[in-house]
Amino acid sequence: MVWTTSSTWAFDEDSIADQSQGRVPGQQTGKESIRMSESTKLGKYKGLQIASGLGGILGSGCIVGLSATITVIKDYLGLSPVQVGVVSSVMTFCIGFGSLFGGRIADAIGRVRVYNYVNFIYAIGTLIMAFTPNYPSLLVAAAILGLTSGTELPVSLSIMSTDAPNEGISNKLVSSHQIYWHFGQFISYLVTFFLSTTGIVSARVVFVFLTVIALISALWRTFSKSLAEIHAEAAARELASAKAEGESETVKVSVSSVLFGKNSKVFLFSFIGIGVYYVAWNLLANTWGQFQTYLLAVNIPDEAHRQTFATGIGLVLLTVATIMSAVFTGISASHLRKPLFFLGGAMQVVAMAVMAIGIGMGNGSLWFIVAGLALFNIFNSFAGEAMYKLWTQNAFPSQVRASIQGFLNGFSRICCALFAIVTPTLVAPENIGVTAWGFFGIILVSFLAGVVMINTEKSRSAVLTEN
Repeated sequence: MVWTTSSTWAFDEDSIADQSQGRVPGQQTGKESIRMSESTKLGKYKGLQIASGLGGILGSGCIVGLSATITVIKDYLGLSPVQVGVVSSVMTFCIGFGSLFGGRIADAIGRVRVYNYVNFIYAIGTLIMAFTPNYPSLLVAAAILGLTSGTELPVSLSIMSTDAPNEGISNKLVSSHQIYWHFGQFISYLVTFFLSTTGIVSARVVFVFLTVIALISALWRTFSKSLAEIHAEAAARELASAKAEGESETVKVSVSSVLFGKNSKVFLFSFIGIGVYYVAWNLLANTWGQFQTYLLAVNIPDEAHRQTFATGIGLVLLTVATIMSAVFTGISASHLRKPLFFLGGAMQVVAMAVMAIGIGMGNGSLWFIVAGLALFNIFNSFAGEAMYKLWTQNAFPSQVRASIQGFLNGFSRICCALFAIVTPTLVAPENIGVTAWGFFGIILVSFLAGVVMINTEKSRSAVLTEN
């Protein structure tokens, strides 16, 4: 069996689909060997992009929806800061649990089956969250949303990558998922901002909206004939490829055989490098995703307007982040992708330094927090989640992508969940100065790991191609 991967990843759109000169050709198991220079027009795969993208809206929507409304939920239910931390921790831990085991379950019982039905269960969680009467039901809702969204992400990315007929379309589908992810954040903040004076009503509107999106996604995936046809074509390609290479249909490729078998050094290097990069980066990204509104609110002295101000800032920052994500999608297929990664990673380090130094000065710390968040949101599109998603989808065999990405997602989320328990205390005005320097160290580790990964792309690809 020959496993190969490309040394570059394209976040291209139709308008730049033909700008593929200089990209290294890749070959993926279960797919035809097609040069990257061939057409990457989505065509009938546009439906797969949208149906899967709705899952991205749900994944970010529940995290940011809780983040943006936790202050009003806290007041409505009379929660303590510790209880706020526990709710966020439960959701994050369950996202991790869902990622760890959801991918394995999907590989065992069928990725398409899980892909089709998971968002029906998600809808139950959002309804409970929307009309939660007490703290226990809030925890139940957070757990359901965490488990289902944690399962959905690696399964959706794996489905898109496997169903695509060539690497160009695969990269386009997977990379576009990040735009939907940002859109889910944007919608949650937008609704919360305009309803910031309505109290618990804003939370209910956000989670009812997510319920509707979840049902649309689940019904589309389950009953769409065009999606079923795409899934069947992908299964036929994988079967044909296996037979052409003399592989028995009963042979199973496991995570252990990939990481500890032939070419184990290459796969383990990718696994560890991507893992360090993403876990460190996600500790910060998850903190802002869950606690950005809380962080801003507790550092705003004007209690009467703190929710409006905090959600308004969040809305502006997410708007910028969404625009930057779309910009990067349009130019990263060019030679600028690598320098943009260095720029994005370095500026995120600068962002945390600005926050830490500004808070240490004592005066106007709120505006240094805003400045740090702004820089982080602007540049994380260049060196953040989108790169992680493409790396995991292009670095490992298709049979184990969901499991490996699920493990990385899960381990990262569990780390974030443990951190979320103490985050409300760490971001309190009296502690944020020291915490900011901790954030600086974490993002620096992520950047250095990313530098190693991006500088070894060609050599790792060459080794994979030779084997």
